Amino acid sequence: MSQIIPVKTFDLVLFGSTGDLAQRQIIPALYRRFHVRQMLDGSRIIGAARTQISESDFRSISEASIRQHVPPQSRDDALIEQFLAALTYVSVGNKNEDGWKTLAAKLRGNAVRVFYLSVGPAVFSSIILNLQDQGVITSASRVVIEKPFGRDLASAKRLNADLLCAFRETQIYRIDHYLGKETVQNLMALRFANVLFEPLWNHHFIDHVQITVAEKIGVKGRSEYYDSTGALRDMVQNHLMQLLCLVAMETPSAFTPDTVRDEKLKVIRALRPVEREDIVRAQYLGGLENNGYLEDVGNPDSRTESFIALKCEIANWRWAGTPFFLRSGKRLRERLSEIAVVFKRPLHSIFLDYDHLEENVLVIRLQPREAIQMQVTIKRPGPGGMRLTSVPLDMSFAEAVEPKLGPLTNAYERLIMDVVRGNQTLFMRNDEIEAAWEWTDSVIETMERQDVRMKDYDPGGDGPSASHMLLHVGKREWRKIKL
Repeated sequence: MSQIIPVKTFDLVLFGSTGDLAQRQIIPALYRRFHVRQMLDGSRIIGAARTQISESDFRSISEASIRQHVPPQSRDDALIEQFLAALTYVSVGNKNEDGWKTLAAKLRGNAVRVFYLSVGPAVFSSIILNLQDQGVITSASRVVIEKPFGRDLASAKRLNADLLCAFRETQIYRIDHYLGKETVQNLMALRFANVLFEPLWNHHFIDHVQITVAEKIGVKGRSEYYDSTGALRDMVQNHLMQLLCLVAMETPSAFTPDTVRDEKLKVIRALRPVEREDIVRAQYLGGLENNGYLEDVGNPDSRTESFIALKCEIANWRWAGTPFFLRSGKRLRERLSEIAVVFKRPLHSIFLDYDHLEENVLVIRLQPREAIQMQVTIKRPGPGGMRLTSVPLDMSFAEAVEPKLGPLTNAYERLIMDVVRGNQTLFMRNDEIEAAWEWTDSVIETMERQDVRMKDYDPGGDGPSASHMLLHVGKREWRKIKL
């Protein structure tokens, strides 16, 4: 079984504690850490929100979330009751000074303090200011910020400035839950803990890389936010950018927070500006059962993309000439997130039918059902000469790892425990955020100034046909969006 190392006793103040993210992800994640005794008795979760509810109401809401979002094998009635006893609640807001004083009085001087801002970015600054006014930010405090980290470079700089007025950079945890996924971390293990891959990890052997984050759902329910953001800001600037960095970065001198983040930053700064012809943006059309994007957002003149595809190039010795293709969209065939590293074909083949086979591909699937797969060429079994076929070497984490090491932790469980430990390796640094926005702003400027035309696409497919032309030019193809 995997070893569970308890963390220090902590107070976690969860702002936005009655919201969807807090109740769907954060509270269940904390319970699961309590269930395996990594979160010890004495640690507390203090819910904080504008909603006027009692402490018992907050516990009831949280219990319902645990029973809905935690698998049955991890639910234990006695442990749920013990966990709920560690929950308390305070109503806070800009006009509720008494609530902030009550919150301050609940915090203990000898515990790690985690301020988790599971709220919209519009109230980040006011929460930080109120925490300062109450004098509750100590040297043992950490603050967790959910995306979006601004909507452009200027707003990201303002947010960073506000945070750094109250916290040191070593106390700030900008969370991207993709970095907490097992397969994402195993990408680093595959590269840097095995002699097999790293010698091949360059433009001499890798033809191209595809990074896909696809969703089946549309934007209904998030229409106001999404129409002011779009797929480029919502997904590429953070999730896909982080995945690209982990694929492309150089070997850090050690596995420490700043050495890892230094190498990621170098990748972002080496990204070339994206040309107009290497950008495809589109909106989904309506189907038999669903509205199109324009109907979902209630804005017939919207110029916001629900799908984005980019061809990116990294200007350094390792990756010169190797394109990275990024795509993300709503209302596609499946909910799927994966990285596909496509290797070049041998320069000379002794087999007559080799050209008809697939290339070797290393696939890291993030969701659903985390897995690592390698597409290799073998002889087809049976008589008939040397006939070749492509087959996958497949390792599903649920099937290969859980029987030996127990249930996998989800991303939020791991990341929250890292916050308590003070480990920033899987979190983004301020200069990394700003460099990512600087590059993203240049893509947005190209789309607007050079009038990259908005395409459309049918729901339930692989995206607009124009996105396939990004790869066809080099005689490549997108991988099908399928499980």
